[in-house]
Amino acid sequence: MTGSERRRREEEHAAGLRWLLLGDIGLDDSDDDDTPLGLCMEIEGLFVDLPPRPREHFTLVGCAPQGALGEALGTDQTWLGDVVITAPEPPGLSIVVLGDVVVLGRHPSTVAPGTVDVDLSGFVHVYDRTDAVRRPRGEVTEFALSGQDDARYGTCADVTGVFRDQGAPLVPQIRLLGCRPEPALLTALEAIGQPIEADRRRWVRATAHTVAADGSTAPIFDSRVVGRVQAGEPSRLGAGLIDITIDNVPGEPLPTGVLDILGHWHTGRPVEKNLWAGYDRELRYRWARIAVGRRPDGPDRPAGITYELDGRFVTDIEGFYCAIGEAINGPGGYFGSDLDGFDDCLCGGFGAQAPFRLVWHDSAVAREHLVDGYDRRRLAPAASLQFLLDLMTKRGVEIDLR
Repeated sequence: MTGSERRRREEEHAAGLRWLLLGDIGLDDSDDDDTPLGLCMEIEGLFVDLPPRPREHFTLVGCAPQGALGEALGTDQTWLGDVVITAPEPPGLSIVVLGDVVVLGRHPSTVAPGTVDVDLSGFVHVYDRTDAVRRPRGEVTEFALSGQDDARYGTCADVTGVFRDQGAPLVPQIRLLGCRPEPALLTALEAIGQPIEADRRRWVRATAHTVAADGSTAPIFDSRVVGRVQAGEPSRLGAGLIDITIDNVPGEPLPTGVLDILGHWHTGRPVEKNLWAGYDRELRYRWARIAVGRRPDGPDRPAGITYELDGRFVTDIEGFYCAIGEAINGPGGYFGSDLDGFDDCLCGGFGAQAPFRLVWHDSAVAREHLVDGYDRRRLAPAASLQFLLDLMTKRGVEIDLR
């Protein structure tokens, strides 16, 4: 950002324009997703607290159970963990994973003599709770069932409750309040009420960026403003500003607690460590996702450095990512927000070059909380302290637990 651009952003922030949208207009395939679309005071519908995702119910129809699934049929409410459902689908396989599965019961099946219908509850592994789960193409007469480590659970003729169409938007509309649209977004507004062939020009695909007090901007990862411009009208928030209504596409909004997190970066990078410690697991995850968007450019520090990790608040895996991010890169620092991201960071390019030494203070907290088991938030086996230690050792980190 040039000096003049920064001064303009400072002036715009002072006027209350604190959100910048970068993206693209239209339905054409384009790599140009950084076009400035507009600045606005508020984005209504981007931050919404949803109720917890409800457990779903499934039935394995015409099931011939094996292994742990067969053993679970003798009792009610038996927990299985993950169940993998696989069907042949040229040229590969169609796979659906059910997480946190509980066996509810069984009853004789009318599909095939000698088989049973097995009722389950749990969650389908999807990126977003509104995502479609497609039935395999062609005629499938048998699904293979398995558990963790490919343990065989038998077969079934069909499964109900799993396959579904794309869900409706959880937030039907997003409203850009007090917006100063750029030319690309003005084009979309001008297409309202035009013939059907102009409809494609009304589609918006954008990511929200914050405008800090000094005029700097930073992306909010996982933010989405995607849909069709439906209406625009003069805003009561300021002369020359417009309120723009966008019909939203399916997807999950960000929790409102993200707004509180963003407040810690409003006047620059945080200078105090452990500001994330009072947040729950979801917001600790969001803390790390915000931190990566504000990661400063620059080379890694050389190998051989010792870093100090404050382990007092590492009561979950998300707390570990926040704590090691600050151990390596200071308050508000990033060093992974999930296992894959953490492993990438250990390979270099995110502030520290291995081999290095990590002094983990108050490690007893993590030893108590990061244990083997099943992580219901992630719908996956838990990342234990020992797993993290083994991974870091493999990547050349010397660890001193204190």
